[in-house]
Amino acid sequence: MHDDRNLVEARLKRVLDERIRPAVYPESVPLDVAVWHAPGEPVPVAEGLSAVPEPIAVGDGWGAPWGTSWFTVTGTVPAAWAGRTVEAILDLGFDENMPGFQCEGLVYRPDGTPVKGLNPRNQWVRVGAPVEGGEEVRLHIEAASNPVILDYRPFLPTKLGDKETAGTEPQYRLARMDLAVFDETVWRLVMDLEVLGELMRELPVEGARRWDILRAVDRALDAVDLQNVNGTAAAARERLAGVLATPAAPSAHRISAVGHAHIDSAWLWPLRETVRKVARTTSNMTALLDDEPDFVFAMSQAQQWAWVKEHRPEVWSRVTRAVSAGRFVPAGGMWVESDTNMPGSEAMARQFVHGKRFFLDEFGIENDEVWLPDTFGFAAGLPQIIKAAGSKWLLTQKISWSRTNTFPHHTFLWEGIDGTRIFTHFPPVDTYNCSMKGSEIAHAARNFKDKGVARHSLAPTGWGDGGGGTTREMVAKAARMRDLEGSATVTWETPAAFFTKAEAEYSNPPVWVGELYLELHRATLTSQARTKQGNRRSESLLREAELWAATAAVRTGHPYPYEQLDRLWKTVLLHQFHDILPGSSIAWVHREAERTYAVVAGELDGIIDAAQRALAGDPGGDMPLLFNSAPHTREGVAAGGASAPLAAGGGTGVRPRDGGGHLLDNGLLRVEIDGRGLVVSAYDLAAEREAVAPGRAANLLQIHPDFPNMWDAWDVDEFYRNTVTDLVDADEVVPGEEPGSVRVIRSFGRSTVTQLLSLSPGAKRLDILTEVDWHETERFLKLAFPLDLRAERYASETQYGHVYRATHTNTSWEAAKFEACNHRFVHLEEPGWGVALVNDSTYGHDVTRAVRAVRASDGGTTTTLRASLLRAPRFPDPETDQGVHRFRHALVPGATIGDAVREGYVINLPARRMRGDAEVAPLVTIDDDAVVVTAVKLADDGSGDVIVRFHEAHGGRARATLTASFPITGVVATDLLERPIAEPRRHGDTVPLTLRPFELVTLRLKR
Repeated sequence: MHDDRNLVEARLKRVLDERIRPAVYPESVPLDVAVWHAPGEPVPVAEGLSAVPEPIAVGDGWGAPWGTSWFTVTGTVPAAWAGRTVEAILDLGFDENMPGFQCEGLVYRPDGTPVKGLNPRNQWVRVGAPVEGGEEVRLHIEAASNPVILDYRPFLPTKLGDKETAGTEPQYRLARMDLAVFDETVWRLVMDLEVLGELMRELPVEGARRWDILRAVDRALDAVDLQNVNGTAAAARERLAGVLATPAAPSAHRISAVGHAHIDSAWLWPLRETVRKVARTTSNMTALLDDEPDFVFAMSQAQQWAWVKEHRPEVWSRVTRAVSAGRFVPAGGMWVESDTNMPGSEAMARQFVHGKRFFLDEFGIENDEVWLPDTFGFAAGLPQIIKAAGSKWLLTQKISWSRTNTFPHHTFLWEGIDGTRIFTHFPPVDTYNCSMKGSEIAHAARNFKDKGVARHSLAPTGWGDGGGGTTREMVAKAARMRDLEGSATVTWETPAAFFTKAEAEYSNPPVWVGELYLELHRATLTSQARTKQGNRRSESLLREAELWAATAAVRTGHPYPYEQLDRLWKTVLLHQFHDILPGSSIAWVHREAERTYAVVAGELDGIIDAAQRALAGDPGGDMPLLFNSAPHTREGVAAGGASAPLAAGGGTGVRPRDGGGHLLDNGLLRVEIDGRGLVVSAYDLAAEREAVAPGRAANLLQIHPDFPNMWDAWDVDEFYRNTVTDLVDADEVVPGEEPGSVRVIRSFGRSTVTQLLSLSPGAKRLDILTEVDWHETERFLKLAFPLDLRAERYASETQYGHVYRATHTNTSWEAAKFEACNHRFVHLEEPGWGVALVNDSTYGHDVTRAVRAVRASDGGTTTTLRASLLRAPRFPDPETDQGVHRFRHALVPGATIGDAVREGYVINLPARRMRGDAEVAPLVTIDDDAVVVTAVKLADDGSGDVIVRFHEAHGGRARATLTASFPITGVVATDLLERPIAEPRRHGDTVPLTLRPFELVTLRLKR
């Protein structure tokens, strides 16, 4: 029996490959081909169609990297083909093993009507079914010669990732360009045999069903005349009809197939190319919807929908018709499929505001599901944001990539830091590019971890990126598995239909508390530092711009820049896409991002300056004004207000330190910096407590080799810690030019670091400005602070609160978190005393514990906190992070969690100063520092109402009072989209507040 099985499987493979598949197109004639190469960036469709092409032959090279070539193919359908189905086969030189990562094309008719995309697994264009014979065929192909960056062989550095360095060598050779007869019977036989052959291999060897299929396949192959496949295909199909008609068991796993094409908004191609990828894919999918009545396609990322509307109106009209029919489904309700670890609180909220509002405005569709299959882990603050946006379900896939622990559920409730729970599904098919292979469907059924209590899962089906989406072959396979013995059942459904069924059948799913940490791609918290700094700076500027523009509008009638702020928010949100902000895109993407962030900063600075000038009154006034954008009082100036700052008491002395180095003292902290420029003491004078571990030194730069096993820009593997070099040699340690500061210069490798350590009057923090002129490769730079603390857990800021992580490695789950994400602060404490490290632009960090030698003088535990500064991977950008970088950190001894929150805002929202003659009262005040305001703005509907968003930030209960400094006629609690959900109590212009730990609240103050 074993030999029979192997023989039939081998026979099936050879006959399919060598006889049956080639017979799908039994006759063909060549097309004439001509080409025009666009001289620069892509041109409008009309220009490409009107260009004069030159002849080109199959086999000729074409396409410089990132170029665009317009092919014109012409021919005549032979008269002898009358009554048959004819297709054009247009192979641009595809490698079918890599759909999505190579050349692509979009086919147009002569009048400019788009037909469909061309991709490695989708090379056909229907000419007629049937044809009359004699038809003249003329098609145009807008072909993109995107170079192959990723081929899954060793990730070698390449200059192809930027048009400026990629050269002009042709990337492809034109392959088949034919008119061909399409034999649908043979094609259907291929589908029959593929489905049965793939299913057969997944069934138990001892099971009767496997042998029933094997014998039926053997009989079908006997019916095929290898010299006349087309004439005998129907007979072969008849011999398979019985096994294909046997229904699935009532207990079979049920799969909801959702047509899908995961399109990265930028990755191994620039943003401008994604615009075209989306046009090709949506053209393909609308065409497939016309042909396949059961098929349903879902597309996420409102930004990509907006690109189609703006750049391809002819495709947009087809998309909107399909949406109206309920078969082309807007999914996810976010502006892009963003990273969720690094975006700040407001940015994460605005992903939903702008995404959901786009689908509501365009189609009247409310997204209940969040669709994030490929995001690199999920921050613990996200469930509350999902709920506040009016959504209730989450789909992800990437957690299946974890390398240490297997996630224990596929359908579960995810609980965030505030207690909000979101019904979450993690498809057991373990891919967001399901192609309906029997192996994938069988894996989903076997892998599903909730058997016995649930039986539904979802399969995102289609080739992503440039692969063109779902194919007719996938639809055909799904039809055969709709009700097939031995297989899970497959039905095309919308995401909402799946979630409704899954939630209804699973009344008491398990609960996962805290972040969904991806045990992979940890280095994305550090790669491409300029992109990360641009994001953080943009988030801070957007906060300031909204605050001061709203204040100026209410106080002075200054125009509020609704459209400009809307556009700038969308630009920043786009760049939070999960391959841009994480630093895993090609050089072109990050070079453009740096320029874009500079433009965004210039515009936002202009908005802020104009609003503050309107508020300050006469610029010739004598009053020095400090504009405080932070949510806490600073230098005596209230949060959100502007007035003359209070002078800081005392000063900071710099004096020589015994044994070499310098000592800083401002009456609150005493900091000793030794002759190496290292901090050997940071003493809290009031608490009489030392922050630095005995015998250790802080502000220690450490460098590691960094050569992960795979995914260079994405990964840092734990073995990087095995080798470390402490950078302790200093070129210079001298008093700085600013009062109360010390300058330290170090050289290492081909790089230089200049640090300014300073202690300001009245500030209980050591400020550290680090400038790195970085010219290393495959190295990882850390900034270490060994602390005299015994803490079993520590806090990292996340959206609308903070998350706790263990400092120990008791289990593999804790050990796997050897690199983690923070926003503005990390905080460690023993009861009654803690230390915070705050930053202005870094995200990655690690925390480790070590027990010191047990002696009376130095016994205890050292907890070392390290901020990740820079990496130097060579793929996909061989020049990652080369050049000058500036980072700001501050060490805050004696810090409570409230101090960490406050100092985090201080370092990210520096005060702005100007002269004038008018103080500015804050629009709103809240009388409890635990309640942090994250946004003050005017309502998006143009009503002039003031929107205030805030949350409890310390992790406890809070009672507070919000007071408006302008007359209000009413107060309404809203969701993130500013839709009313409740009317809180108010007393005149005050609103009493009671908040749960980390609770997020949005109020509309009616004017």
